[in-house]
Amino acid sequence: MLKKIADDIQKNKNIIEKKEINPIVQYIDKNSFKSSRIFSDIGEDSAAIKDNDTFILITTDRIKTTFIENFPFGAGFSSILVSVDDIYACGGIPIAASLIISVKNVETCKSILDGICEASNKFQVPIIRGHTNPRGTCFELSSTMIGEIKKENYISACNAQINDNIILAVDFDGKVGKASKFYWDTVTFKNSEEILKKRKSMNVIAEKHLANSSKDVSNGGIFGTLLQLINYSNIGANIDINNIKIPPKLTKLDYSLEMYVKMYLTTSFILTAIDDNCEEIINVFKNYGMEANIIGKIIDGNSIYINDGKDSIKVIN
Repeated sequence: MLKKIADDIQKNKNIIEKKEINPIVQYIDKNSFKSSRIFSDIGEDSAAIKDNDTFILITTDRIKTTFIENFPFGAGFSSILVSVDDIYACGGIPIAASLIISVKNVETCKSILDGICEASNKFQVPIIRGHTNPRGTCFELSSTMIGEIKKENYISACNAQINDNIILAVDFDGKVGKASKFYWDTVTFKNSEEILKKRKSMNVIAEKHLANSSKDVSNGGIFGTLLQLINYSNIGANIDINNIKIPPKLTKLDYSLEMYVKMYLTTSFILTAIDDNCEEIINVFKNYGMEANIIGKIIDGNSIYINDGKDSIKVIN
């Protein structure tokens, strides 16, 4: 099974795409203008801008064109969801969103807007600015989210330390999404109070300064998210696949571990922390309705390994 999981990870197109953006990120980081007001930028889920005793947080995401064409309501909803979770991943609070929309017909535009407004209300984030092209030649949708956090509470995605434990936190109360069998939906059927409560677990962890680094699990799945974290932190990771727990609802649907690790897990975070803080982190997530446990260790080097307690394989270099 170890070899099959390793092969699947290496062939995962979403992970390949994550690796392909590295030269672009590095070029921008090297050649763009720098300002002393920027605390952190390239590589973070949410960049941080200094503002007295707080950080202004900012993140930007684009929704894939095929997703917009096939599921316009879901695309609109996801444009808010993905950016909201980028803000929460670093311990922050979302404040407002701005959108860019390009559509080819009125019907699709209405569905996208319905999805956006549904998510805006559910996550309690106002839409304050944007640009709309109602006569586009293609569908485009991207979002920018603004948030804030006290400076001392900010959790970086680039600060994983060697010997940190790796914690995976997931909302097990979900269902397979309509758009894809690799989409774990934990939000569309719940009310604002419930979905916001689970995300506030990250605010508590940030306020208590328990984690060294964190990222929300994106469309690259567990290992695509880990890949970004180790690249930006310039370290490696070793994951015990026996410690990755699958939600019981997915087990009943015969989801294997190979399938599960590919899923976009909404309401899910990967954190790294020292030994002394892990039990408290896990208890915080438990108190906020999340399942969490240690799945591996941060190691020296720049590779991801997986092991089954006996054998180990390098899966990403």
